[in-house]
Amino acid sequence: MTRIAFIGLGNMGGGMAANLAKAGHDVRAFDLSPEALARAKAAGCLPAASATEAADGAEAIVTMLPAGTHVEAVYADLLPTLAPATLLIDCSTIDVATAKRVAESAHTHGATAVDAPVSGGIGAANAGTLTFMVGGSDAAFERAERILSDMGRAVIHAGANGTGQAAKIANNMLLGATMVATCEAFLLAEKLGLDAQTFYDISSVASGQSWSMTSYCPVPGVGPDTPADHDYQGGFATMLMLKDLKLAAAAAADTGADTPMGAKAAELYQRFADAGQGGLDFSGIIKMLRG
Repeated sequence: MTRIAFIGLGNMGGGMAANLAKAGHDVRAFDLSPEALARAKAAGCLPAASATEAADGAEAIVTMLPAGTHVEAVYADLLPTLAPATLLIDCSTIDVATAKRVAESAHTHGATAVDAPVSGGIGAANAGTLTFMVGGSDAAFERAERILSDMGRAVIHAGANGTGQAAKIANNMLLGATMVATCEAFLLAEKLGLDAQTFYDISSVASGQSWSMTSYCPVPGVGPDTPADHDYQGGFATMLMLKDLKLAAAAAADTGADTPMGAKAAELYQRFADAGQGGLDFSGIIKMLRG
């Protein structure tokens, strides 16, 4: 059993903290939302009144926060108070530069830090089947893996600090563009008189196969159960996909990478969010493309 502070109990963090408690860890949880704290308590976590209180005496600290500014603020508050060799695991999706900067700050204070963003969405967070992409030293990864494996089914070492975020940003740029193309293909097939189920049966075993097709089909009643079968509620919100696409665009600009498909996907998801659909699952963009 490890004493773990978990900071950030939103749609993803709540399920992740619950799985750590379920695995037998002593989880001290903090969030600004009283409702989130109540859910964490019901799931076996001990609510804390502040991030500092949650981190007091913790061997490891997991953060799941909206943006890099929030991560930096929490680290600035916590690092001066931590015991040497405390392990910090940031599962937020943030820019690479900030991930490297907070890790360096942690190391300066004698702590150990990794960036470990996730893939899988709310369902995987609740089920404990997330994929973690981890940036940090070999020794830090070995320590973090034992904790992350209680929240996911795949924990992959990407390299040094910041590479976990690099993997997440690149992966989600690919996912965003692939989902748009999958939606377009279904709509074209429909216009050409092809039944959606028939198209799925063909494309899912042909060269057009992708995760967006076979695991997260954007058409209701086709393939496995997805947010499309629940009016695009739950899953991975459009505003979060847009956030990741913007991170990818910023990274591309900083490095001189040419990412026209990623840029177009960001443009389309921006239009969808501007139409008031930011809370819908990102596969719901098929509604906008349908016109």
